[in-house]
Amino acid sequence: FFSHFFCVNMSSAELPPAKRHKGDQHELTATSDSVSVSQFPTLARYIMARTGDSELTILLTALALACKATSRACNKAGIACLFGLAGDVNSTGDDQKKLDVLSNDIFIDALTNCGACAVLVSEENEDPIFVPESKAGRFVVAFDPLDGSSNIDCNVSTGTIFAVYEKVSTGPATVGDILRTGNDIVVAGYCMYGAATELVITFKGHGVHRFTLDPSLGEFVHTQAHVKLPEGGGKKIYSCNEGNSANWDKAIKAVVASFKEGTKPYAARYVGSMVSDVHRTLLYGGIYLYPADNKSPLGKLRVLYEGFPMAFIIEQAGGSASCGLFKGKLQRLLDIVPTSIHEKCPVIIGCNRDVDLVLAEYKAQGLL
Repeated sequence: FFSHFFCVNMSSAELPPAKRHKGDQHELTATSDSVSVSQFPTLARYIMARTGDSELTILLTALALACKATSRACNKAGIACLFGLAGDVNSTGDDQKKLDVLSNDIFIDALTNCGACAVLVSEENEDPIFVPESKAGRFVVAFDPLDGSSNIDCNVSTGTIFAVYEKVSTGPATVGDILRTGNDIVVAGYCMYGAATELVITFKGHGVHRFTLDPSLGEFVHTQAHVKLPEGGGKKIYSCNEGNSANWDKAIKAVVASFKEGTKPYAARYVGSMVSDVHRTLLYGGIYLYPADNKSPLGKLRVLYEGFPMAFIIEQAGGSASCGLFKGKLQRLLDIVPTSIHEKCPVIIGCNRDVDLVLAEYKAQGLL
């Protein structure tokens, strides 16, 4: 079945007229729910058109399959008795939900057996997973199999976050293949399990693209090309956990206070699932903040499978991604060099308008 999509002739002559975006080598088929449609701009077809890389296509097809299986599990969680705690904690000390464990097993199985991965890093596993040499490929994947799992039991949107690197070591894979800056990411994305199951993905230099799962086909269909944050910053929305505000530094306190001032203050929107909050920021504009504080001076979100992929997506969509004041200086998030697979960092991402306000406040207060 998958080989059909891998072998599709990708010449633009077969596609009907569509708006061509600057830098595109291939046009997109208009999406439709009509049963009379005979061509489908699926994820695999899009990847082959962009890269011509069959191994990367296989990897992302495995990721897509794992996302579909996780989406199904989330949809049937109540019926299948998958709500509640599993009884363990993960690598970073968070309580594991039953769906955390299941989704992690799904992704590990799909990626280990696809033949394209050498090393896997999951939030749920304390150590990196080295794929047996007989099944190993040339890519390295870091992923959070089910972000926002604390919201599972109340049926709030959750998601999967991932970043893909190409292996740089010449022999067997090492942990050094994953402990690299976010600038080395080949592909980053997230899948949101909500009213619809939506996959947002970016290849370096090829923009951000949205795919929506069509349940009748069982395929992710390309629904929006070259997603950009709204011009000028979009809606004035800030998203953060203000329950931590007493522990923030002076700059974060000041800038969040400024968002609430004036005749037209910012709106506060916070789901508590990073995928949901960043997805809204990407489409509507504004800013998402999870800064360092007195309780978590190094931040709380993980660099490799939360901070890096989301920063990569936001920057590719024309926004900014910073750590704010981190280890004594202002840092661009993607420039961090991680030293451990579960390292944490502060995250301040969104439109340039609002991220620049945060950075300007740090400078104004002389906190550098």
